[in-house]
Amino acid sequence: MANSKNLTCIFTIILTLLFSFAAAKSSTFYRNLSPVSLGFKKEKLSHLHFFFHDILSSPNPTAVRVVEPHTTNSSFGLITMADDPLTVGPEPGSKVVGKAQGIYGSAAQEEIGFLMIMNLVFTEGKFNGSTLSLLGRNAVLSTVREMPIVGGSGAFRFARGYAQAKTHTLDFKTGDAVVEYNVYVFHY
Repeated sequence: MANSKNLTCIFTIILTLLFSFAAAKSSTFYRNLSPVSLGFKKEKLSHLHFFFHDILSSPNPTAVRVVEPHTTNSSFGLITMADDPLTVGPEPGSKVVGKAQGIYGSAAQEEIGFLMIMNLVFTEGKFNGSTLSLLGRNAVLSTVREMPIVGGSGAFRFARGYAQAKTHTLDFKTGDAVVEYNVYVFHY
């Protein structure tokens, strides 16, 4: 009986060693992790509220048109690069809490509809140094627009959610706009 147990133990050790060597030579580039091992605890839902100032007409604009469409009767194809302040209130002198840095382009032929690709970079409060990534369609003339939050960094790692945008002011002559944002994100 003792001999049988010894043989079983030796056999188990040999198999373990063989599988260990096989696994060590494996060429996989991934592994499963526990969120807890990375320090992630319970998921939270946060609401952020700020105003986005997109100023094209100033001598020091926060948004610059980088591609103009070839036709004169449409804005389709217009592409703008932005580094817009995010503020607590709609006033130009309101406290800055971050920047919206990215690009938006006119992607609709029949209406004003932008493809928005923005990083919301926060510079104040508990989210200082963290970012949210927004990617979606912005139908500018709709009262409220909803765009997805597809990720983030810092406090917003693994973030997901949505942003609601509502135009506060829009000057059709200059293109300047102040937009109210309500952002809802799940994050750790």
